[in-house]
Amino acid sequence: MTIDRSRRRLLVSATALAGVSFLPSWARADIVAPLPADGETFDFETLVAHARSLSQQPYQAPDERYGELLNEIGYEAFMGIHARKEAALWADAETPVTVEFFHLDQNARKPVAIHVVESGRSRRIAYDGNLFRYDDPALAERLPADLGFSGFRMLGRGEPAREWLAFKGASYFRSPGALDQYGLSARGVAIDTGYDSDEAFPDFSQYWLIKPEPNASTLTICALLEGEHITGAYRIVLSRPDDVILDIETRLFQRRDVQRLGIAPLTSMFWFSETNARRGVDWRPEIHDSDGLAMTTGNDERLWRALVNPPRTQYSAFQDNNPKGFGLLQRDRVFDHYQDPDVAFENRPSLWVEPLHDWGRGHVGLLELPTDEEVYDNINVFWVPAGKAAAGDAWQFDYRLHWGADQPNPTALARVMSTRTGRAGAPGTYEDQSVLARKFVIDFAGATLDEFNEDNPPEPSVQASHGQIDNPYVQHVEQTGRWRVFFDWKGALPPNDTPVDLQATLRRGDRRISETWLYAYYPEALPRQLHAEAATD
Repeated sequence: MTIDRSRRRLLVSATALAGVSFLPSWARADIVAPLPADGETFDFETLVAHARSLSQQPYQAPDERYGELLNEIGYEAFMGIHARKEAALWADAETPVTVEFFHLDQNARKPVAIHVVESGRSRRIAYDGNLFRYDDPALAERLPADLGFSGFRMLGRGEPAREWLAFKGASYFRSPGALDQYGLSARGVAIDTGYDSDEAFPDFSQYWLIKPEPNASTLTICALLEGEHITGAYRIVLSRPDDVILDIETRLFQRRDVQRLGIAPLTSMFWFSETNARRGVDWRPEIHDSDGLAMTTGNDERLWRALVNPPRTQYSAFQDNNPKGFGLLQRDRVFDHYQDPDVAFENRPSLWVEPLHDWGRGHVGLLELPTDEEVYDNINVFWVPAGKAAAGDAWQFDYRLHWGADQPNPTALARVMSTRTGRAGAPGTYEDQSVLARKFVIDFAGATLDEFNEDNPPEPSVQASHGQIDNPYVQHVEQTGRWRVFFDWKGALPPNDTPVDLQATLRRGDRRISETWLYAYYPEALPRQLHAEAATD
């Protein structure tokens, strides 16, 4: 595993692209393959043909109407618009779910077409204000009859109904997972995320909801993606054994060159944790939807990159070949670490991406943006295939999303449970503040550590991309049963404004007995950290 911090695209040879899922190229067509009209048969192949031919036509931005009216539907007004339970799609059927529709509002202005497919035939669902109940009757009277929907959500049967999945805005969708708490989101695709040029946000413009049988264990949703740079066809098969599982087939067709094509993108929020606690800024000890990026590489190495709130925008590329999986996880599940019953950070879902075929060479991209608020999503993760993503390219990426409490397919390897930092040196002998130095403390837990004790401890292995590592050692914490790694980093500022990449594992001889801990440390932020710590002493 290597980390590439260059903002330039990697140029690779054709042989390096072995395994990348290109679709066959096609001849340019002047006619867009039609979608089925009401009453006609719908299938996924028809949607793929439409997306392919649409990519060869000039992009037509979706119609955004009634702008002044939608400006009035801010957060409070939107929360005062309620879907009528009795009017939900399949409310009177024996399906495992019902479907409620989302209203257009200030932040979701583009109407989407929603179709239902019953007995193989498609029918568009017409917008009707009677599908909603309004706290403000005056607003309801002013809404036009053709306003449109912004998305939908699926709810299970029972009281109270458990939400399964929701689509709303651009190509965003999310699930509360097994813990029934919304948190991070997924997207259909990411275009040029993290570049100085404006990021593009293609839209899921149309959906087809396949009516399930009464005892069906899966639900199928198809979606059309449209954007200035790309079009796509998606088939999403949902199941809920406990976690919410989405099997996603994607067929992508590029209209224009793309600097960075992001596959299976995830979006989350990280403000601060035990690692970078903001004393005095907020009364809560930690605020984050996710606390780490987990990866299982093509050679089965397990990695844990603790998230950071950087002093400036930072993009990290974790090179790999045929990754086994990656995801943003919320490992810290202790309420006392957050102390906020209203938002329940401890129940935010983890989201794991599992490729369903070989994805070839590329990298897992991690974009971290600085933030001083919890209301902004500042973490983005996605897979970037190697090579150029050019106009006319066609791609196939199939993968499974696991929305749950943890990473699926656990192993006996010890896992990182927390990352803490502080002043370097020992109490009473702290390093001079003019020296760039910092102490790191990482807790590991797992079955592979059961064989060790204080007389027979595991061995720490610590590396840094710049500077030096001093006094690495381990300690068994009897109160938690965990093993703790300590070390000090010392050094100068790295060149080119890059952070220091730190890495640590637990070993027994040549055998790795833990996942690999990774961290991006910014020595330039040390004076501010020391000032904040001194203010609280």
